[in-house]
Amino acid sequence: MKPSDQKIDEADIKLLSILQTDAAVSLEELATRTAMSANTAWRRIRRMEEAGIIAKRVALIDPETVGLGMTVFVAIKTSDHSDEWLENFARSVSSIPEVVEFYRMSGDTDYLLKLLVASIADYDRVYKKLIRSAKLSDVSSSFAMETIKFTTAVPLRI
Repeated sequence: MKPSDQKIDEADIKLLSILQTDAAVSLEELATRTAMSANTAWRRIRRMEEAGIIAKRVALIDPETVGLGMTVFVAIKTSDHSDEWLENFARSVSSIPEVVEFYRMSGDTDYLLKLLVASIADYDRVYKKLIRSAKLSDVSSSFAMETIKFTTAVPLRI
């Protein structure tokens, strides 16, 4: 079953809301907080994992505490929109660990990247990899001055 075919109900939303805040919460705590048995909670979670609704469970690391306190958004334009160009570019960009998000866009920007780096010099090193990876017509970078809101939680509604 495709994730888009999977229906979620209020009980699933309660489970997902808790897990998005703390994926390490115990099954017993989940059951208590959702007023269901541990077996029911476990079965629902397994069903949502199998359906792809729960893509993975991860630990979120504070980038600053590991020396990656600079967030850079890189807007890229290209004049080549062929499949071959995109495959090459996507492979190159995906191999750069500092690129934590990578989107193909509509509008004036063709691709948008989010990078986590330690410094301007670190960004320059990544920038040089980017411009060597494929023919680009424009690369424009913006440095985040302050994080106003950051969440990985998906807004859930029925």
